[in-house]
Amino acid sequence: MNKPTFSSRPQAIFLMGPTASGKTALAIVSHQHLPVEIISVDSALIYRGMDIGTAKPSANELARVPHRLINIRDPSEVYSAEDFRLDALKAMKEITNAGRIPLLVGGTMLYFKVLLEGLSPLPSADPEVRAHIEREAETVGWQALHRKLQQIDPIAANRIHPNDLQRLSRALEVFFISGHTLTELMKISGETLKYLVHQFAIAPLDRALLNQRITQRFHQMLVAGFEHEVSALFKRNDLHKDMPSMRCVGYRQMWSYLANRTDYDDMVFSGISATRHLAKRQMTWLRRWCNIHWLDSNAPAASLDRILQVVRSYRQKIKYPIYLRSRL
Repeated sequence: MNKPTFSSRPQAIFLMGPTASGKTALAIVSHQHLPVEIISVDSALIYRGMDIGTAKPSANELARVPHRLINIRDPSEVYSAEDFRLDALKAMKEITNAGRIPLLVGGTMLYFKVLLEGLSPLPSADPEVRAHIEREAETVGWQALHRKLQQIDPIAANRIHPNDLQRLSRALEVFFISGHTLTELMKISGETLKYLVHQFAIAPLDRALLNQRITQRFHQMLVAGFEHEVSALFKRNDLHKDMPSMRCVGYRQMWSYLANRTDYDDMVFSGISATRHLAKRQMTWLRRWCNIHWLDSNAPAASLDRILQVVRSYRQKIKYPIYLRSRL
């Protein structure tokens, strides 16, 4: 048996994976075996009142195993990757100071990336510049603005889909404010994470099974009252379809249905299709990730054992609860 390795750096655990892969369930089980506190890494779970369509942990689950960075913003508010990094670092420090291990779980890969590698020195958002871009979009259309970005920063334009209005607007905003392209500025590294990070990714080995889970989950959301949830948001005067919260997968499609721009069957089909595309993008990120331990969604016990094995091999001076000390 190998001797445990000691590290002077505090430990952190990343548990990543595509939507519907079982991340939350594995994180909650891990909480029963390790002195961890969970931090959500999900750009949709931050919003209050968006519970069903985001597959947010239930109130009972959150009462038993609290998750940080859930329900921290109203859907009318914008929340950036930089906001997440600052909030996550603060939470990680508090958890570490309490003698526990931060367990970061979610599927927003950009959040994991900026936390691990730091942020490039991008200019802060400028409401006047953003308003100018939106007025131009109303005049010429977002497709024309995407063509403009293609001329300014072809590398960024190739990465950003013409319908991804938030990222498209941000890329143009960065150029108009700084005079430098997003691609140029992204080459400048930020401050890296000063933790010993154990990185895990969970996913089914069979992609067809993941697609089946996505379909099943979407129908379960509909039965649980997803239409009613989005209808309440739709009736608010301060929300519209182009806000980041309403562009979340599922919400965008249901919003179109409520606005009579599509019928019910098309909404269901497009919602499932968009969720599958999201999972595909998430898997693309993960396949490019370095130093990652892959876990099989269909083997939860083996996945838990692997996490315990890796984390326990890096012992530290951690204030383990008495009932856990015999297990570590």
